[in-house]
Amino acid sequence: MFEQAFKNIDDVLWKDAGCTSELDYTEQTSWLLFLKYLDALETDKATEAALNGKAYTHILDAPYRWATWAAPRVGGGKDGQIDHNTALSGDDLIQFVNGKLFPYLHGFKAKATGPNTIEYKIGEIFGEIKNRIQSGYNLREIIDHIDELRFQSQTEKHELSHLYEAKIKNMGNAGRNGGEYYTPRPLIRAIVAVTAPKLGETLCDPAVGSAGFLCESFDYLRAQNPKRTTAQDRTLQERTFYGKEKKSLAYVIAIMNMILHGIEAPNIIHTNTLAENLADVQEKDRFDIIVANPPFGGKERKEVQQNFPIRTGETAFLFLQHFIKILKAGGRAGIVIKNTFLSNTDNASVSLRQKLLEECNLHTVLDCPGGTFLGAGVKTVVLFFEKGTKTRKVWFYQLDPGRNMGKTNPLNDADLAEFIALQKTKADSPKSWSVDAATIDQATFDLSVKNPNGGEEIAHRSPQEIMDEIAALDAESAEVLANIRGLL
Repeated sequence: MFEQAFKNIDDVLWKDAGCTSELDYTEQTSWLLFLKYLDALETDKATEAALNGKAYTHILDAPYRWATWAAPRVGGGKDGQIDHNTALSGDDLIQFVNGKLFPYLHGFKAKATGPNTIEYKIGEIFGEIKNRIQSGYNLREIIDHIDELRFQSQTEKHELSHLYEAKIKNMGNAGRNGGEYYTPRPLIRAIVAVTAPKLGETLCDPAVGSAGFLCESFDYLRAQNPKRTTAQDRTLQERTFYGKEKKSLAYVIAIMNMILHGIEAPNIIHTNTLAENLADVQEKDRFDIIVANPPFGGKERKEVQQNFPIRTGETAFLFLQHFIKILKAGGRAGIVIKNTFLSNTDNASVSLRQKLLEECNLHTVLDCPGGTFLGAGVKTVVLFFEKGTKTRKVWFYQLDPGRNMGKTNPLNDADLAEFIALQKTKADSPKSWSVDAATIDQATFDLSVKNPNGGEEIAHRSPQEIMDEIAALDAESAEVLANIRGLL
């Protein structure tokens, strides 16, 4: 229904000098989508208030509403064609958007009563991103396409959320650090299935990215609980999902992604999670479930490292300490981390593995194949643990889809079906096995993935054998070339 509109928007953005990549396309589509959504939300609330005989106070003043500057209608009604005689375009449009609209919307942050209000999110979004569309004529064309989109029905929101997810995926495949925003959705769904959130539990992703974990958890809880009460729906909307994000673009995308999935005012805070002092964490700050794919390989400043008992420059290791700290006793986690964490011999890695095994029950490790994360260049594992009891046995599963992973062969739900099924009982199989915690080396706490059921052991050839084979192949090539020359 809306797929062509999204394609048309990308075509126009491709022509604009200010937008050079999929990241720019997604960012610019996001702020316009947000304003269109806000207009639909205000229209619905105004209609609802009128039916109840109440007055509705608009969030935005009249000159800054979508229906005023972006899509005024012929005859002044709510429906019908855009009145292009009064709609801004060209330089006038750019000057209004950059000089008036963005400053006005950014001002909402100071007026908001708290970070979980829609007013605060408006101020945060428009203080962090910029309009990169340089041509006012291109912007007018994009606005016309955005105006075709509707948020009224669940079917419309569902289709928009799928199209938006596709944009995030394309951005993840586009390079320029785009991959950090996209965790393969089949992997997320498997992590959510194993952590198995329940209605009433709180769920947090402190490295939220594009909010894939929160959106999939929302979908999971709705599917598992089809007969929900109004109170349960309000809890799902307002007091279940929480996230934190440091980067501006990811923050905007997370907000928009959750809105399109059906969460009206997402509890996403724009902050550096790692700057929070772990010593200040209280019981009210803790969550039942943590699901996350923290950034790998980043380096945090020395003053940030001071907040952690195990000091390290590796961002993912700092995040893991944070996750353990903010879990409630008995809380559950599913965390993506690079597989070198299992065996690194540096002091921080050893200390962190010891902390994880002694303070939590690390019950499952999912070993993912290379290529799971497109363009990431690192192999990963998923750690599943519960806080409060020490580890007694670790169940390992080595994911092997039986093909090379890549853009044309991405991970799919069927690849993870066996893992989800076997994990319930932690059964042994050709791809899975258990390790007793008592047998783990107490000096290194090495958790290397070594499958004892993996079939024949690989026999490594000697250097002399390899050199002999190379020489034989060279001789064979020389003979073939000589035959070809003889035919010329």
